[in-house]
Amino acid sequence: MKFKNLISIISILIFLTGCSASYKKLSKMETNKPRNFQEHLLSEYKKRATFEAEEMHDWNSAKLYSEKALKSLETDEIYPEEISYWKLPKKNIKEIRTAYDNLMTIYNDAKKIDPLNLAKAISSLDCWSEQQEENWQTWDINSCKNDFLNAMHNIYEKISTQENEQETSSEKDNNLEKETKNEVTIVTKNENKELLQIIYFDFDRFNLSEVSKDKIKKFLNNYGSVISEYLVVGHTDTKGTNKYNLSLSIKRAEVVKEILINYGIKENSIKILGKGEESLAVNTPDDTKQPANRRVEIKKTN
Repeated sequence: MKFKNLISIISILIFLTGCSASYKKLSKMETNKPRNFQEHLLSEYKKRATFEAEEMHDWNSAKLYSEKALKSLETDEIYPEEISYWKLPKKNIKEIRTAYDNLMTIYNDAKKIDPLNLAKAISSLDCWSEQQEENWQTWDINSCKNDFLNAMHNIYEKISTQENEQETSSEKDNNLEKETKNEVTIVTKNENKELLQIIYFDFDRFNLSEVSKDKIKKFLNNYGSVISEYLVVGHTDTKGTNKYNLSLSIKRAEVVKEILINYGIKENSIKILGKGEESLAVNTPDDTKQPANRRVEIKKTN
């Protein structure tokens, strides 16, 4: 029995030595202001490793983050750990798998146009999954999750902006809003209309995350005093039928309208519109998942 206990103690010491070795190597490295994707990965994973080692004394997680930080010195092919790597509670698997799929969909585009937020999204998804696996510190779970959602929101906006900048003037004319009998409210396009806020949704979903609610609240704090009428326009990607996507886009617009009302906006000052697959932020073939297209745009009409 004593021999078995000794073996166990030795095994633990070897494990801890291995865990601390990669972190010690990382902690001794001087990191300058990141200039590219690999350097952003190094910086973001180093922050995670330092927190786990110094604050939480979780050497297993510190080892994972340290090794991924060090690996970023060798390659830019760094991804979040696959869902099967984690032992997640069954009720959380679907949400995190959706997050993983969303990230992998925009990975290549984000690497080119927004390496900082891609690095944040990758490291935050690992953090979210790791904390969800432990499943006891709800504040850390929410913190990592919100870091991920904020980074992804920023990436979607960058992707949409780049897509719009590449459009020709004739293509822009084709994207003018059209009146159709299926729209909840018929609204004529105003050339001076200003797009003020975009809220993004997961695939086939119309519920809002706390991050999205917070963005709406900040938007109202910034612009609410100068807007008397709101136009809330729901959109989808091209996955699914036109009829289904039109209905889904309306539901997304409706849920944002409810949040606006909850924050004190009068119901009669809000008009909603469902566009379905029309007016894509990112042009894709039919039946294609694209997170940047699954959105609601909040505009002012006055």
